[in-house]
Amino acid sequence: MGERSHGLQSWIDRLNEAELPALAAVVQDLHQLAQQDKSSVQQLADVLLRDATLTSKVLKVANSVYYNPSQEAIRTISRAIVLIGFENVRLIGLSVSLIDSLLTRGPREQLPELLARSFHAAVQARNIAGYLLARSQEEVFIAALLHNLGELGFWGCGGEQADELAALLAHPGVEEEKAVREVLGTSFRQLTQGLVRSWNLGELANLAHASAAQGDPAVKAVNLGVRISEAALEGWDSPAMATLLEQLAGMIGVSPDEALQQVLASADEAVKVAATFGASKLCYLIPHTDPEQIRLQREQRQARLLQPDLVLMQQALQELGMLVSRKADVNLVLDTLLQGLHQGAGLERVMVAVLTDQRSCFKVRRAAGEGSARWLSEFALPAGPPGQPNLFSYVLRARENLWMGVPASYSLNDLVTRPMREWLGQGMFFIAPLLAGKREIGVIYADCRLSGRALKHEQFVAFQHFTQLAGRCLEAMAQKP
Repeated sequence: MGERSHGLQSWIDRLNEAELPALAAVVQDLHQLAQQDKSSVQQLADVLLRDATLTSKVLKVANSVYYNPSQEAIRTISRAIVLIGFENVRLIGLSVSLIDSLLTRGPREQLPELLARSFHAAVQARNIAGYLLARSQEEVFIAALLHNLGELGFWGCGGEQADELAALLAHPGVEEEKAVREVLGTSFRQLTQGLVRSWNLGELANLAHASAAQGDPAVKAVNLGVRISEAALEGWDSPAMATLLEQLAGMIGVSPDEALQQVLASADEAVKVAATFGASKLCYLIPHTDPEQIRLQREQRQARLLQPDLVLMQQALQELGMLVSRKADVNLVLDTLLQGLHQGAGLERVMVAVLTDQRSCFKVRRAAGEGSARWLSEFALPAGPPGQPNLFSYVLRARENLWMGVPASYSLNDLVTRPMREWLGQGMFFIAPLLAGKREIGVIYADCRLSGRALKHEQFVAFQHFTQLAGRCLEAMAQKP
């Protein structure tokens, strides 16, 4: 392919005449059927039957578990329309044509990456539309799928110019828009809009680029689906994704956490859809809903649900009071202390760190809360010489109960050393010395870091009570005859 194309019209002509005429015809015909209220099953069947391979692929998809869970065999296009619906068959025809026209071309990685993102966007958009619209969810799917039509066409058919742009974009710090204009003489967005006009897709693909109709729920669904598919590439926990989840949550009336579950479910569905359409090589390009990430999200949700339980707290305080006179064993004291602080006072993470290794190092003896198992096995904090103590050593020597992160304790912030921050994160926490009479045992630490909630005055009062009682239990044990 020696010819160079430059400028919008030249690319539209090239894609339409030389490269994608079959795709253009199918997309156009399928779109027109949607515009006519009286489109018959026969007309749709006729469009798909013009191409035998397209027919067999559409039937294969229609027979997949995803579209046809009852698994009643579908042998004709008209039967498919009856069983899974006109809109679904139209959508399958269009999707299969798009994959076939493009994926069978060059081996450039940009193409499958972009197609995977388009499918991901389409499923996200359709599922969001399910909340906002009574109908035309399939329209939204197709609009999001074709959102990057110009760019898809270019990577599929751009020949040497596609190689040229790929090489330019590989340079670090390059401005994508500028590089695209340099090689194509137009932007991908203009190319998409040009193709949409030349293929008479009118309303449909304009859904994706409409700024005038921002209030239109279909436009919102398409835009959000497209932006979620892009943000997912930065990670489910990226700041961009957090912003989009807030928007989605507000739009469909759920919490951001529930919005995340909805988005993750759509990503998993997108993988199924790509596989169903015979594009399994796209599956691994759709961001995985990484179980580790989801586990963290789930833990944060559980942590948010941890509320103080006053009955449990009173019981734990009474038990500790009784243990003072019983001179009980140390494990029972620590277990009661942790249960009282974690489940009673509603503190999300609690630890008891004791001085070990000839009092040179704090190690965690007991811990409660999500993720605290790591503290038990790995946490180690040098006690630090008296001249340059860290906060753990300071609290133990000064015998002070502290609420860090409030103005009264700002002067001590320098004692929170970098290793401490790496272990504990940023934000408010409570810390108190654990003493057996005059003997320094270690410190008790508590925070609500998992959900990021602010600590409350009542929690600090409870924390001080528990610390005091635990100290009295230890002191009583030390005086055992």
